[in-house]
Amino acid sequence: MRNRLLNAAERLLVKQGVDAIRLEAVAAEAGVSKGGLLYHFPTRRALVQGVVERLVERFEEVLPGPDAPPGAFARAWLDASIPAEAPEGEAVPSDSVPIALFAAANGPEVLDILQERYRSWQDRLERDGLPPGVATLVRMAVDGWWTARLLGLADPKGEHHRQLRRLVADLTEQRTDPAAASAARPEPRREGEL
Repeated sequence: MRNRLLNAAERLLVKQGVDAIRLEAVAAEAGVSKGGLLYHFPTRRALVQGVVERLVERFEEVLPGPDAPPGAFARAWLDASIPAEAPEGEAVPSDSVPIALFAAANGPEVLDILQERYRSWQDRLERDGLPPGVATLVRMAVDGWWTARLLGLADPKGEHHRQLRRLVADLTEQRTDPAAASAARPEPRREGEL
């Protein structure tokens, strides 16, 4: 039942944004009573957090572990977020996580979850074995790209999409000496530092 409720909430979130996540609407979408929903998620906040945590876990599942070859983490970031082909006007499987995360990030109840996970992912990117800054550049390009796709902000289509994706993918193929990467890696920022 919990997964059924989370699936219903995710569908509403993807279709209508975080404001659509009302307990009554999710119960109706899932085909259960409001009481059944409240048993698993006593508040709207608990429900939204459950959806975001599950989406973050789903994204985490496609990311490689610490023994992956150099560039694998940055490449997985690209592959999980930007499809190889961009069918115009159609949603693709890789859209669900960015759309839901973007919609959920607009609610303060889940922003802290995303911020914490992004800090962890950024640390892993910086240790991805790519030249300093390259993995971060890939993340920033991908995050900007899926945001543009989500909002329809002149995102690339057709052959232009494929060419740009190849350029970003090529960045993940760069290699560096692990000792040099470690020496050149910036010190982690502490909370509140710029």
